[in-house]
Amino acid sequence: MDKVLALDKAYPLPLLGAMLEKYPAKFEPAVWWPSNKGKPQSKKMGKMNNGWSEELEMEMREVVEVIKRKDAEDYNRLGNIALKINKSLAIAGPLLTGIAAVGSTFIGNNGSSLAAFVPLMAGSLAAAINTFEHGGQVGMVFEMYRGSAGFFNFLETSIESTLSEKDLAKRENGELFEMKMALKLGRSISNLRELASKSASYRMEGVGDMGEFASKLF
Repeated sequence: MDKVLALDKAYPLPLLGAMLEKYPAKFEPAVWWPSNKGKPQSKKMGKMNNGWSEELEMEMREVVEVIKRKDAEDYNRLGNIALKINKSLAIAGPLLTGIAAVGSTFIGNNGSSLAAFVPLMAGSLAAAINTFEHGGQVGMVFEMYRGSAGFFNFLETSIESTLSEKDLAKRENGELFEMKMALKLGRSISNLRELASKSASYRMEGVGDMGEFASKLF
């Protein structure tokens, strides 16, 4: 039930369109998984390694750092831009349509060319904005960025919650977990290890941006 409620919160399907927040105050990634807060973690170390090693844990931590610094940050930035554009277009379209409607009432009164030019330009701009907004699916672009940012947030949460479990026997098998992370990021296992090694070396040298994203899928 927790998973169903989390999914409903991330992607609501209301019966009335007014119930869905199309223009939120700020951009936030979609979160479709239940929160792990409040669940106690065992501090007992398992007797079996379960495919885990210190090197693998360091690798996963470096992958998380790359996701946070590059992928998640980039999609949050793009999502905020898409949200601002979506809000601006949603305001400009009806405003220009209203100006055109009001201005058209003055066309035949004084015979001024300006009285005809203003509603003509406002109407043309309103039509262009509405075409761009709906034809370009600006709202869907915003949702795409929100979903992508949520995907990287989910990867961060998955890795961090797995590493927080001290009992290795209770974790998912380390080799299988590494393979799943590599597939979700569109990389081979060896390529994922190279990414972690590169991130660690750049961080030790004090270089903030290594110019490479964690994901090769999008």
